[in-house]
Order: sequence, then C-alpha cells, then structure tokens
Amino acid sequence: MDLLHTEDVDVITLFGVKKEVSMLLPAYINVNQSGIPALRSLSVTVGTTDVRFDFNNHRNVGRPFRGLLVVNLAQLIPTGTTATLPIVFTSGGGSVAEVTTFNGDPVTVADIPGTGIYLFWYESQTDSLQLLTGLLS
Repeated sequence: MDLLHTEDVDVITLFGVKKEVSMLLPAYINVNQSGIPALRSLSVTVGTTDVRFDFNNHRNVGRPFRGLLVVNLAQLIPTGTTATLPIVFTSGGGSVAEVTTFNGDPVTVADIPGTGIYLFWYESQTDSLQLLTGLLS
C-alpha cells in the first residue's frame, strides 16, 4: 500500500497567475483528528477478578475512534493487592475495556507501579486498549 502519493493541483498565486504544482499528500490519515484525549481516573476498585479504574464518559466512548490516549491514573492501587489481577477501565455508562500489553496479554497490577501519566493506544474497531508506557508522579 502506498502511504503517500503526489497529486497535481492548480494554485492561484498572490498575483493571480495560475500555476500547476505537485503536492505530496498522505493517502490515509485517521488518527487523533481532534487532538489527543486526556483522561483522569475517578476511583479504583479492587475486586476478586480484576482491578477497575473508573472514568467519566468521554466523547469518544461508543464512537469510532483510533489513536493515542493520555491517561492520568490518579489513585494508588491499595497495597497488598494481588499482583496478577488484570486491570480494566470502566466508564459511567457501564462500558468495560480490558487493558492489554504486547501480544494482547492483560496488563496486571504488577505493571502499574503507581499514580501518574500513562500512554495508551485505543482502537474502537477491535475494542483494544493497549498500554504503551507510563510516567510516575
């Protein structure tokens, strides 16, 4: 697949002279069209099967979206929580997103060392949410 292609376009110059120029145009762009969303967790709940970070509904929940998310995990996971429990994100609307890492493996408590800013990739078409990195506060 050719990701970039050129296209001849007509341009009117400052003096009204018509020129034909060749422009390099991206063939496909559909990532973070409205900027990179930033989310902040409201609470963390430890259950018997997972650890849930809850968020307010975001404008992209339930809509087609693909791109980066900056997430502030503002609450500490309580000390003594089983390190192998998977992390999930929930929103006020009841939707649940499993957080994964490479190869679709679940992100666990052991992968979240503290509060801070974490970078994710989200793809609504496949409903995948992948942790890319984290910066601790």
